Amino acid sequence: MAYKVLIVDDSKLARMAVAKALNNLHPDWTRIEATNADEAMALARQSPVDVALLDFNMPGRDGLSLAAEIRDFDPRIAVALISANVQAEIVARATEAGAQFLPKPLTEQALSGFLAEAVHRLKAARG
Repeated sequence: MAYKVLIVDDSKLARMAVAKALNNLHPDWTRIEATNADEAMALARQSPVDVALLDFNMPGRDGLSLAAEIRDFDPRIAVALISANVQAEIVARATEAGAQFLPKPLTEQALSGFLAEAVHRLKAARG
């Protein structure tokens, strides 16, 4: 089954790196991209998404606040916070927001593990 993935990062290069890893793992999945939290929420409201991959540091609202907003909007969306800021506090806050923390630079192996768990949860939620 193909899923829709929302990639959110203010850096075009970072979005391209995540998209490349995603395409290598799941070329049949649809991806949409946003450069900030407001754009991301507008896209999520327009068309349902299954997975959200969020940068932590963005202008305006950061990835933690976006993760919480996405989870409030639709708790079934699997959310990952991606950051080079690998501090225990950030990891804990990501977990509290209902997101899995993935370190930058994002590896296909880390993304693959997260996506496997996400697919499992999505299938369970759909019954």
